[in-house]
Amino acid sequence: MADNPIGYRSLTLAAAGALALAAAACTGDRIQTPSFYQDLARVDGQVDAATAAQMISQYRINNGLAPVTPDPRLSAIAASQADAMAAAGSVKASLEPGQQLATRMTSIGEPKTAASENVSAGYRTFAEAFSGWRESPKHNEVLLSKDATRLGIATAYAPNAKHKVFWSLVMAAPKPAQ
Repeated sequence: MADNPIGYRSLTLAAAGALALAAAACTGDRIQTPSFYQDLARVDGQVDAATAAQMISQYRINNGLAPVTPDPRLSAIAASQADAMAAAGSVKASLEPGQQLATRMTSIGEPKTAASENVSAGYRTFAEAFSGWRESPKHNEVLLSKDATRLGIATAYAPNAKHKVFWSLVMAAPKPAQ
């Protein structure tokens, strides 16, 4: 190397450049995964209700129906359903007394509101769940509920369950006037 100082200098500059690029990559902005592709099979995983409402609304509009908006009270009863299924490790928990949609709608003061629900398990992202629901005639019927204007959506993670992520989507008509 002593006989070729230019080669040594080039190698040193190349190494310094590579280190600078590596350091910049570590401190630079990370590309964020869109929320509908985020893996929800983790303790802090939470479905983005606003993004879900946008995607479902666009699908409904494409099918000649009104858009939907997120409703925190519907999301709360969706969360209770997702939590119950995750605790049981089974979608069948949605059939247990007290978990029926009519009972949960009554619990938020809407016993007469038209509502329907999708429950499912195993989808790790909203994109997967949304695709699966559109492909299933019964789930698609809920997405395209003609009277729906609001939605609540929630997931629950069960690390020891076969399907890991449990979903509940509640679609409801406008709240009746009091």
